[in-house]
Amino acid sequence: MFNGLIRECGFIKNYSNNELRLISKLKPNIGDSVATNGACLSVIKTHNDGFSLNLSSETQKIIKPFKVGEKVHTELAMQVGDRIDGHILSGHIDGLGKIIKINNLASGIDFYISLDEKLMPFVCNKGSIAIDGVSLTINEVLNNSIRLTIIDITLKDTLFNSYKINDLVNVETDILARYVHRMLNYKNNSLTWDDIDRISAIY
Repeated sequence: MFNGLIRECGFIKNYSNNELRLISKLKPNIGDSVATNGACLSVIKTHNDGFSLNLSSETQKIIKPFKVGEKVHTELAMQVGDRIDGHILSGHIDGLGKIIKINNLASGIDFYISLDEKLMPFVCNKGSIAIDGVSLTINEVLNNSIRLTIIDITLKDTLFNSYKINDLVNVETDILARYVHRMLNYKNNSLTWDDIDRISAIY
């Protein structure tokens, strides 16, 4: 589990097949989980200047592509007793969003991000969302998009200071919203003996 508070940005040194090598000051152990642009990845090698991570085929299909030479948000998994300054994240990306508008404010910047229609049931005004692994508050839900206000300290410590219109971002919706939606909409379509009795009575 993660909390979406970015302490460091790693640098992609190499990306080949299913292995991503980062230059980073973080010191994880082999087998540890590291959220990388929000995606929970496992450490398979450690190096003097960083570590290497494994990506499954499923993960590669869902997340935005990694590119050699770019920076990425990195976060080590939480430990028991850690403060939660953001919100609870699983590191499981739900889909991609696209930055469609950027509006400078007197303090901070508004980012408008379009979302796939299937993600819209899981967002609400003042609810939580993770964009590229950064825990953020949704200021406004619009038509298939959301508005986020990024404050100055977040701009300084994350890659939001380099994002442009049409950039893709990894999106993880709030885990509690997903579970509530599932419980409220789950339908058990299995046939019961009561169903069989009712069908038999018709004939």
